[in-house]
Amino acid sequence: MSQNATPHYWRFSAFQRVLHGMVVVSFLGLALTGLPLRYSYTAWALTLSRWTGGFQTAGFLHRVCAVITFLYFGLHLAHIFHRAFVLKEKGLFWGPNSMVPQPKDIRDLYQHVLWFLGRGARPRFERYAYWEKFDYWAVFWGVAIIGASGLFLWFPEPLSTLFPGWVFNVATIVHSEEALLAVAFIFTIHFFNTHLRPEKFPMDPVMFTGRAREEEFAYDHPAEYDRVRKSGDLAKRLAEAPPVWLIKTARGLGFLALAIGLVLIVFIFAASFT
Repeated sequence: MSQNATPHYWRFSAFQRVLHGMVVVSFLGLALTGLPLRYSYTAWALTLSRWTGGFQTAGFLHRVCAVITFLYFGLHLAHIFHRAFVLKEKGLFWGPNSMVPQPKDIRDLYQHVLWFLGRGARPRFERYAYWEKFDYWAVFWGVAIIGASGLFLWFPEPLSTLFPGWVFNVATIVHSEEALLAVAFIFTIHFFNTHLRPEKFPMDPVMFTGRAREEEFAYDHPAEYDRVRKSGDLAKRLAEAPPVWLIKTARGLGFLALAIGLVLIVFIFAASFT
């Protein structure tokens, strides 16, 4: 069956996809401009800083990407507030459609390990699998911690009238180490789940297209698929197949992000262990 003949179903809204695009652009920009500052004693960092216009320009671009980060974080919080308190959406903070970790996620993790070892069946994931929730909360935590500490480094003079000097030393360490942890996680674990898993290789374009083929939907999230089908709501999520240009664009952007991330990971390991 061809790509266009296969039924597709919506998984992510346009708003969610736009926010994800902002995350991708800002995160790559922060990594490309922040890592050269951390590893300024290495040859690759000096070369990369020259490509971005020098350390001063890299610092400016780093702050631009930080603004984009604060913007999508604020938009996301406003969206959650609107859904919870204006639309009064049920199940947002608990239930099968929630991003909040629940006991089922622990059971799914345990069953997944057994499945990896050939000792059990593959778990039946709901709308969000446990590792997707982990990705979400890792970004949520990272933006809060890295963003807050970055503000101390961005505005030291006005904030120094409110906080003692040692806070800025702590902020410098927290900002650098937490950012390095975020880069290492995104460019290894998240990229594996997105690009390198056997069933998704060479990449999973669903976050760019917003929709998944029916067989992918039923395999990746069988509990959600069965629940929606039995409720009679499956037809409401029916979508047209994504256009070819969108799939090609998604793959191009995905491969570009993958290439940048893997190269930076190699440079980080080279700088850390040599």
